[in-house]
Amino acid sequence: MSLDLTPRQIVDALDAFIVGQPAAKRAVAIAIRNRWRRKQLDPELREEVAPKNIILIGPTGVGKTEIARRLARLVRSPFVKVEASKFTEVGYVGRDVEAIVRDLAEAALDMVKQEQREAAREEASASAEERLLDLLLPALEGETSDAERRERLRDRFREKLRAGELEDREVELTYESSASPAAVTLPGGGSGAMGFDIQSLFERFGKKKSVTRNLPVSEAREILLGEEAEKQIDPDKAQAEAVRRAEADGIVFLDEIDKICTDRERGGAPDVSRQGVQRDLLPIVEGTTVQTRYGQVKTDHVLFVAAGAFHVAKPSDLIPELQGRFPIRVELDALGEEEFRRILSEPQASLTKQYAALLAAEGWTLEWAEDGIAALAKLACQVNEGTANIGARRLHTLLEKLLEPELFEAGEGEPKTIKIDAPLVQARLSDLAADEDLSRYIL
Repeated sequence: MSLDLTPRQIVDALDAFIVGQPAAKRAVAIAIRNRWRRKQLDPELREEVAPKNIILIGPTGVGKTEIARRLARLVRSPFVKVEASKFTEVGYVGRDVEAIVRDLAEAALDMVKQEQREAAREEASASAEERLLDLLLPALEGETSDAERRERLRDRFREKLRAGELEDREVELTYESSASPAAVTLPGGGSGAMGFDIQSLFERFGKKKSVTRNLPVSEAREILLGEEAEKQIDPDKAQAEAVRRAEADGIVFLDEIDKICTDRERGGAPDVSRQGVQRDLLPIVEGTTVQTRYGQVKTDHVLFVAAGAFHVAKPSDLIPELQGRFPIRVELDALGEEEFRRILSEPQASLTKQYAALLAAEGWTLEWAEDGIAALAKLACQVNEGTANIGARRLHTLLEKLLEPELFEAGEGEPKTIKIDAPLVQARLSDLAADEDLSRYIL
């Protein structure tokens, strides 16, 4: 785990993937570091220190979700992203807000199990190898009854196996496959306590189906490796650790929180359903205990990061009790031409690098000229101004249109080298971007 990173280290790590938004990065970095600081306190004081939840305010496509997602991955915390607008007040048809916590527990368990599989990988790999040898050698059993000769034969096969010489040889493998029950739809969306209890019941009593197939060694190894790794996991310990991690390190990203606000400036009767969702969210954010299939999960120290455009409503339109649970408000900067240029070229996994790698898989070379990147950034800015402003997401659309010929033709004929410069960008996209009516539908 990387929970002991300093705020500056967290910001530096986020800078490698996300351009700009220094205020938002500093806010989340401090919130994460405060978690580590809290754990250094005496137990009595530790319980009194509550997380300082954050609201990120900004239009779509400026990096709100990406900051939260990258942060969770960086510090290896259980992470759940939910859209607040998908929930409805208890009693209405829709999702129950407690499903957020149950999803967080699931995410934590997946993380714990993956870590335990990785820790047991060497031992599991050795066991899987022995099982593969058992599958490869029975046909030869009649040829030698001598134990010493058979062991030499086994060692010879082991060498070939490790050298990759037997990857295509078929073996007959019998393994267990879970029989998936038909989906059951419950009143109210089926996401409440009854929903997860029934699902748990299906999983507990669902029959394991034995399947026998002839598979190449390469595929059989993966199945055997998964089975052997699963044997190394103690379910009770994994579930207990998952609950602990969800409570102490969980991060919940509440997107579109502005859509459950009531715009007071418009007047009229308050939206009862939206206020109901806010009141249902309040105990979860404030700190409560939710029953999950792995035990009770307390939300007192879960970090909640909310986000919204707030172009109609304002954070002050939230009910006062919920406002008080989000003391940190950060406004993200709108993205312009310079930010688009940097997004295209600076991050470790920038879009230009991604497309170059995709075409390199076909043997093609994609070269990006500086003026080509600048022209693309300028066009993205122009289209955002002329149509709906969707921030950096506009770059995805433009790049797909720009590189459509190469993406279609790659893999046929001789590999090529393509240089993306300003004239090429203008030739392929300028007319489309200039036609406002057409760009609304295509770009």
